[in-house]
Amino acid sequence: FIVAQIVGIPLGLAMGIGRHFRDLTFPIIEVFRPIPPLAWVPTAVIFWPTPEMSITFVTFLGAFFTLVLNILGGVKNVDIRYVRAAKSLGSSNGDIFWRIILPATFPSLFTGMTVGMGITWEVVVAAEMIASRSGLGFLTWRSYIAGDYPVIVIGMISIGVAGYLSSALIRFLGARLTPWLKII
Repeated sequence: FIVAQIVGIPLGLAMGIGRHFRDLTFPIIEVFRPIPPLAWVPTAVIFWPTPEMSITFVTFLGAFFTLVLNILGGVKNVDIRYVRAAKSLGSSNGDIFWRIILPATFPSLFTGMTVGMGITWEVVVAAEMIASRSGLGFLTWRSYIAGDYPVIVIGMISIGVAGYLSSALIRFLGARLTPWLKII
């Protein structure tokens, strides 16, 4: 998930700002985006040397596309009047990016992160069921095979709590970085 943020945030911002860069990269993104992350599991198992790296790659894909498209949409929705006003007052492109575009994109960025976190949990649990020997997904699947229903329920509740806490952390960070969005 963190690697998806490290790669996806700059890519989404660059695609939103640079029309030529977007024209070059968007078709590539759109070719791979519709492929479900779990469809990548067999390929990931072949190309990555360990099950953990395979799961990391599949998890990365689950968060990456959602984040990039949300950021791209956020940049496109920046009110052009703010940019024009800043330019007319002599602002540099760097100032416009740091003071207008990036803050205006934060709501979309945190929405993409929150949705991406949910997808990440779904993907990592499913990938653990398929290609791992550890983790909550593996525990839940193994308990299903063994008919140990209480452990299945405990695994599901653990996954839900972990997902809630992860999303709550992102929402908290988003609220701190976008104080202008607080509803009275």
